[in-house]
Amino acid sequence: MKVIHLISGGDVGGAKTHVHTLLSGLAKTETVLLVCFVEGPFAEEARKLGIPTKVLTGSLSRALRQLEQLIRSEGFEIVHCHGSRANLVGSLLKARLGLPTLTTVHSDYRLDYMGRPLAALTYGTINKRALRKMDFWIGVSDVTVDMLHARGFDPNRTFVISNGVVFRTDPPALSREAYLRSVGIEPEEGLTVFGIAARISPVKDMTTLVQAFSAAVQVCPKIRLVIAGDGEQRAEIEALARQTCPAGTFAFAGWVEDTHSFYSALDVNLLTSLSEGFPYALPEGASHRCATIATCVGGIPALVEHEVNGLLFQPKDVQALRDDMIRLARDPEEVRRFADRIYEKAKQFYSVEATVSRQKEIYQTVLRRTARAKERSRDGILICGAYGKGNSGDDAILSSMVAQLREADPDIPICVTTRSPAQTARDARVRGIYTFRFGAIRKALKQTSLYLSGGGSLIQDSTSSRSLWYYLHSIRTAKRTGNRVMMFGCGIGPVRRKWNRRFAAKTIQSCVDAITLRDRDSADELEALSVRGVPVRVTADMALLLSPAPAGQVEVFLRKAGIAPEDRCLLVSPRPWDGIRPHLPAIAAAAAYAARTYGLHPVFLAMEPGKDRAVCEELAGMMEELPCTVVNAPEDVNLTVGLIQHADCVLGMRLHALIFAASAGVPFSGISYDPKVRGFISYAGQGQCCEISEVCTERLCAMIDHMQSHRDSFRTASQAMTELARENVRIAFELLQGPGNRDIGS
Repeated sequence: MKVIHLISGGDVGGAKTHVHTLLSGLAKTETVLLVCFVEGPFAEEARKLGIPTKVLTGSLSRALRQLEQLIRSEGFEIVHCHGSRANLVGSLLKARLGLPTLTTVHSDYRLDYMGRPLAALTYGTINKRALRKMDFWIGVSDVTVDMLHARGFDPNRTFVISNGVVFRTDPPALSREAYLRSVGIEPEEGLTVFGIAARISPVKDMTTLVQAFSAAVQVCPKIRLVIAGDGEQRAEIEALARQTCPAGTFAFAGWVEDTHSFYSALDVNLLTSLSEGFPYALPEGASHRCATIATCVGGIPALVEHEVNGLLFQPKDVQALRDDMIRLARDPEEVRRFADRIYEKAKQFYSVEATVSRQKEIYQTVLRRTARAKERSRDGILICGAYGKGNSGDDAILSSMVAQLREADPDIPICVTTRSPAQTARDARVRGIYTFRFGAIRKALKQTSLYLSGGGSLIQDSTSSRSLWYYLHSIRTAKRTGNRVMMFGCGIGPVRRKWNRRFAAKTIQSCVDAITLRDRDSADELEALSVRGVPVRVTADMALLLSPAPAGQVEVFLRKAGIAPEDRCLLVSPRPWDGIRPHLPAIAAAAAYAARTYGLHPVFLAMEPGKDRAVCEELAGMMEELPCTVVNAPEDVNLTVGLIQHADCVLGMRLHALIFAASAGVPFSGISYDPKVRGFISYAGQGQCCEISEVCTERLCAMIDHMQSHRDSFRTASQAMTELARENVRIAFELLQGPGNRDIGS
């Protein structure tokens, strides 16, 4: 590949390190050229690293002419920009050359000029507009990409890359003692040295750092602080340190070229930023086995897991940072434990090799997608369902659908109708269109090839006829705009009203090309609607394919909720439904039975916190002083799956609590308020079910006994169900291939 990188050439800090490190790695196997617009240390250091570097000075128009000629003559395939000036130049070149143009967003571009109003008004405004002209965007963390999505950037054209660091094995130029003396700190036995390497500017919030350190050193006199960096606030922060901290306990080292000696002298690496993308300083500190304390912002939690491999605190919380510093100063063993753990994680995910490999993968994807867009007049999938309404079950289906579709075709564009486009873009990494923006939906349908309706029970009128009409009209619009139409892994019914039944049958019969269903009851309902001639396959719910969050994240969540990771739990997922309130004492009694008989800790899970929390708390209040916990389902659906996977068994009304249990092979039983609950349990072939009207203590206790005595059968059934769920995507892509592919099995 031949890639030209554009950057102003005056960059410092993380952006400088990222570009230098990345290009020195890429240059070993690819043709790269770094173009700067000013001569200086940035370009000089790039040359020393062996990066082909060219400096273009003069007016903007002259630079554009030179770049256009250079790119055409050398045959560069991709233009890659870094920073506001490069983004402006890249956006103008894009119109002239037609090459794929991408930019790496290193931070929140709205905060880049914090404290500099004139620069924010000029450079900041230009950058905001230029960013919108790019073809693709790369964020240096998941949070940076989420920020872009929330501001309307297309998730189908964004990527994540992590800052990579070199894991050095050679000794530093200066020993710990020599380095401390070089900055004016006298080494002593038993010192705990805290350090930070960052620009001294408002967004890094060094004020909080100095205030916390000045309070901590009063309690722990053998702690020291080294601040490496420079910036517009340096004089102010130095004055604050002199006023509040004992002489000899702190040092300002300025910009540090020898970062190897700096980090090797630290015990604890700090970052107090108000906003971050993914700060280079943290993996670099981790590579030197420094323990870490940092603010819980940006992409930091991707590396630093609170209480697992480091400590996180909220921005500007002086007291929390003070307490964390005292805690680590008093416990050297914990410092070593955190340091070892973060070193291992950083080495696995944040090495230079991993970053360079990821960048090559992004370039290859950009070239593929650019070529694909030129070859196809229409391409992509529009998914229509009940998404973005705060229902973790429905949003879980979407996450699973997107993951499986992308596994089958990583380059296919996907957009989704949703009540919350920003949230859907953040959680599922797809373009969201507001559910009732009919013009935007129709415009999208003229560009896509496949329309997927489902991932839930959309064809029903139990909640209202209006939602049924919406989904049926959407199916008709999709067909009329030239899409293949599939009802995807869905539930059907009940459809009770006579006119609704005729409308549903006529629409499905005339507009749908294939149907996959998540249970046999739905197939029976489709048969009762007299739908004929449309290929139908009973598969399984897509939510069965969701993966749990990493064990460490689940453990942190459990501890925050007050649940010991070693506790065996009965997870109860109720919902407020007509007729359930008189039966709450029976549910509470069954939970108490599980606690006393099997030693299970009752956990009442609010799958939809806004609706379920009150009934969960009411159940907890009936537990006769037995220990229990009320938990809101986390926003991260994979964390919810991990929580349910941790359970010993699940008693649920919420369908997706049962589905998540089934996916993990966790024993489950249900209380049915809707045919879809009983239908799923019947189709799964495991678990027991009772209607709301049948709920009593004896029945529920018998269901708990059954779950405890049939554990192996649940695991076997889980494997079969997940294989069926994968059939949905296979059938969807067969449908995409053309009108002849209508044999989807039976």
